[in-house]
Amino acid sequence: MSGLDDADGLPPASLPGPRRARLPLPSAVVPGGPQHDGDITDGLEEAYWSVYDGAAAKATVRQLLARLPRIVRRIGRLAWNTDRPATLAVVLLQLASAAMTAFGLMASVAVLRELFAEGPTPDRVRAAVPQLLVVVGFLATRALLEAGVAVAQARVTPKIRAALETEFLTLTAHVRLEIVDDADWHDEAYRANDRGLFYARQIVSQVVSLAAALLGLVGTAGVLGVLHPALLPLLLLSVLPVGAAAVRSARARFHSFKRWNALQRRVRVFSWLLLERDAAAELRSDTAQGALLAEHHRLTTRIAEEDTRLGVSSAKLSLAGRAVGGIGTGTTYTALGAMLIAGWLPLAAGAGAVLAIQAAQTSLTRLVDVSHLVYEHAMWVDDLLAFQERCRALQPRRSGLPAPGTVRIITLDDVTFTYPGKDTPALNGISMTLHAGQTVAFVGVNGSGKSTCARLLAGLYEPQEGGTVTWDGVNVLDLDAESLQARVGCVLQDPVRFPFSALANLTVSRGTLTEADPRRALEAARASGAEQVIAALPGGWEALLSKRFRGGHELSAGQWAKIAVARGLYKNAPVLLLDEPTASMDPRAEHAVYEAVLRDNPRSDQITVLISHRLASVVPCDRVFVFDGGRVIESGTHQELMNLGGEYAAMFTLQADGYRAEAGETA
Repeated sequence: MSGLDDADGLPPASLPGPRRARLPLPSAVVPGGPQHDGDITDGLEEAYWSVYDGAAAKATVRQLLARLPRIVRRIGRLAWNTDRPATLAVVLLQLASAAMTAFGLMASVAVLRELFAEGPTPDRVRAAVPQLLVVVGFLATRALLEAGVAVAQARVTPKIRAALETEFLTLTAHVRLEIVDDADWHDEAYRANDRGLFYARQIVSQVVSLAAALLGLVGTAGVLGVLHPALLPLLLLSVLPVGAAAVRSARARFHSFKRWNALQRRVRVFSWLLLERDAAAELRSDTAQGALLAEHHRLTTRIAEEDTRLGVSSAKLSLAGRAVGGIGTGTTYTALGAMLIAGWLPLAAGAGAVLAIQAAQTSLTRLVDVSHLVYEHAMWVDDLLAFQERCRALQPRRSGLPAPGTVRIITLDDVTFTYPGKDTPALNGISMTLHAGQTVAFVGVNGSGKSTCARLLAGLYEPQEGGTVTWDGVNVLDLDAESLQARVGCVLQDPVRFPFSALANLTVSRGTLTEADPRRALEAARASGAEQVIAALPGGWEALLSKRFRGGHELSAGQWAKIAVARGLYKNAPVLLLDEPTASMDPRAEHAVYEAVLRDNPRSDQITVLISHRLASVVPCDRVFVFDGGRVIESGTHQELMNLGGEYAAMFTLQADGYRAEAGETA
């Protein structure tokens, strides 16, 4: 190592020391991933979007019954706030439909009473016709009422989804940037979007089905009570075994679905690698397709075995449930027959009781199934609503003074900033003063605090622990946050590739996709080098910059960088932040951008901040701030820092020596 140090002409301290830990030889058998002989899902972390899957399978009947009224109230409140007439129509029509079901059963008993009366059969049939018409009338009315429920439900359900989605996106799009940087918040956001909004649309119809099943059960119980009070215990004897079997079956289905989800996630890892465009070249270069396909086959075989096991288990459970339910139903009908023989109940009432008991069993089975769905899906909706409530407390300031259209001096005084969930501050006691007309540079190693400081200047982060950022003497905490951010143009290393037209990719920096300043757009395109990119596109300014659309175009990383610089220039803000804007450009394009932005078009009313690892680009800057460990350790002009012989001089010399060495080898 010392020979290498001497050959490079660098002091030994400038290179990292050798690693002390020794790595043993690996095994000759290479595991492709977690190996489990038991449950194949054990090797997977629970995904953010699966945290509530299977919750209904774990809930007791008491938990279900205790929570369902609150769920129904919450969904009812959402519907009421969205469309009151439609919600009221759903409730009233559903109640009327349940009443028609009960009246229909009672009318059916009247029909049976006429058919079982004494006398010739033709006379009994003719006598039953009026009652039969009443039954038909009740059934027809119920069909119309159910159609009305469907219409009213179709009005309110999309509105609930649209209202929740609009509020969700509005809140998440405006939360403070440091919150977005929190990985836990990201998981919550995507979970609320993927699951909460999805189930918010479904749960309204599920609650309506739940109410229909419950009202149907209550209605048939009322009919039995009218026929004979002793029939109510028989109803319990008949439906409880069916209900118990339905609960077991529903839980098994939910548990099976959770396992199936986890198993499929494991397979998708390999499917994704085989299909992903970014992996295609290396996959073929390594000839790794066969290895991945073999692992995919191993996993799908395990999944097929697991599916078979779950299917057989479900069939056995269903058989057991039907057997228990059959015993209960048989006992009920035996008791009903005894009542008929003893003369406690007329024959027509007994036949009506059979119809009512069968209807009650159907309603109960439906009630159990829908209850499990509503219970689990309501957790996702609650999660969405709780997330929205959290986001309301994380919005930027909207009550302060509007930020000034121009700024002469920006001052940072003892600014500290720590990212959520981190113990070490990203900035620790930063102080500096920036003047209009200046071009300043932030340099330093990765993680030294350069970008964090720039985002504080832009109002994207707020200072902590007593530090202040002021614009012309006004504390930024007294300014409206969004108006402050509108005064800063940001050009980032990895810019957003907006799937819009070339022109809209510039105008979006001023908050519009439909209005443009033609002269400003052309000047920004010329200064950034984007003019030739846009001119070469079929359609020019109107060309769509996305292959997602028919006729859309795909740009290279360097071309997107030029579009991003043009976007920042088009904003024409009093502060311009350039965070590694040319990292993906070729040397000629990079030189042209810096010439245009930093040298050829100086603006006396603008503060320009450049963040760059390529120190040659910062030489003409008016001032250079050197960051290390969240602090500014040096500042001055390029020549002042070179004369100082500190960290900046060492970094600049290292890069310059590298270029000289390459030039010497080429020569």
